[in-house]
Order: sequence, then C-alpha cells, then structure tokens
Amino acid sequence: MYPGDDLVKDATAQSTMAVSLPAPPEQVWPWLVQMGCGRGGWYSWDLLDHGGRPSADRIHSEWQETAVGDQLPTVPSGASYFLVEMLDPPRTLILRADLELPSGKPFDPRGPRPKAYTDGIWAFHLRPLPDGGTRLVVRTRGRGSPAMADRVVARLFGEPAHFIMQHRQFRNLRRRVTEDVGADVRPGV
Repeated sequence: MYPGDDLVKDATAQSTMAVSLPAPPEQVWPWLVQMGCGRGGWYSWDLLDHGGRPSADRIHSEWQETAVGDQLPTVPSGASYFLVEMLDPPRTLILRADLELPSGKPFDPRGPRPKAYTDGIWAFHLRPLPDGGTRLVVRTRGRGSPAMADRVVARLFGEPAHFIMQHRQFRNLRRRVTEDVGADVRPGV
C-alpha cells in the first residue's frame, strides 16, 4: 500500500511502474513539482500532452511553489487539470483527476458524482537508493461509471496509453536528471 491509495476507494484499475534515477530525491523533486501543461510539461510525448510545446529542460523557480489544491493543467486551455491532492517533499506527490464523461469537465469528488465519470490518481513516490540515486515509483488507481464501459475503455486504451506515456516520461526524466547532475545514463528503465 502506498500513500494516497485510499483516495480512490474500490478502484477497478491500478498500475505500479518504477525507474531508478541517478540523483537523490531532492534533485528529482523539482522536476516533478513543475509538471503541468503551460508549465514544465509532462516529459512525455509533448505533441500529445503539452500542446506541442517542448517540456522544460531545466528547473524553473517560478514553478517550484506547488501546493495542495493547485490545479496543474492537462491541456493548453486549462479546461481539464490534475489537482494536487497530496504533497510531501521530496517523497510523495499525488495528482488527482475527476472527470465527467463524455465532456471531460472536472467535478468535485466530495459532492455527488455524475452519471458517467472517471476518477483517478497519478502518484509519484521517491525513495532514496543506497548509491545516492532515487527509486521513482509511479502508481495509478482509478475507477469509473458506468463500470463495464470504464473497464473496456481502460483495458483497450487507457492502460496501453499510460504504459507508453509513462515509459517515455521515465526516459526523459532520467535524461534531464542525468544532465542536471552531470552523471552517465544508467542502462534500462
């Protein structure tokens, strides 16, 4: 069990992926807290998830003051976003998205749920490694309604897309962190 797992009760989908990065959590953390469309980007496929703008290749001081309750846009218009749900620097960053379907419009999970929705977290857990690096564990948990449609869409589209995008983010984070500390890139993800 990871911090934030309890934020999505009765999750119908969950994934856990991890990568080792050649820098301590304190040097990885700034890259994570500046994420967001129109901010540092998502370090994945920028054409798909950052409006075609390249993700940041350096730490930006103006995006380091991320706080619980902040909205991190997922699209250039800001019409949808991740909400910073939990923040424990430099160990845990949990982002949450609660979207009404098919509009993709955010809703407040503390109120009544729309008839069709998806609710999920994207959690980043940083653990120090004995060699001075970081084990970055990324955990997603979600659910949706109607349940059958949610499961079909998740299996056919959501899970494969997340797998591809998350691997790209890991690779790009490794490159940025490595360049930031001047270390050699470690093989494998």
